[in-house]
Amino acid sequence: MELGQAGPGVEERAAAVADAVCELVDAVTPRTWSTGAVEDAADAIDMLAEALAAIDPEAARILAALPAATARLRHGLAQASAEDVLEVPAPTSGRARRRGLGPGWKGVRATG
Repeated sequence: MELGQAGPGVEERAAAVADAVCELVDAVTPRTWSTGAVEDAADAIDMLAEALAAIDPEAARILAALPAATARLRHGLAQASAEDVLEVPAPTSGRARRRGLGPGWKGVRATG
């Protein structure tokens, strides 16, 4: 993989991303992440992987596993969030539930 001269602002922006990631790593612990923060970080990983994969086919092959990894991370978050939601039973009317009349019932016959 041979790279040439960086485009205008590319090196500065890449350095700013690296600095921001270092600050994030310094600020977080396993207990200080929120769902939104994890989703934002996973989005950033996906976007950076996409940008780097455009360099050449070898870079794309190397980074190909990242989207699946971040998708699994998001899926795990969704499952954890679903488990945290309390199940609330549907409201009832207070009346007893109707029961079927069973097989063979022929209906009511009126004579007269």
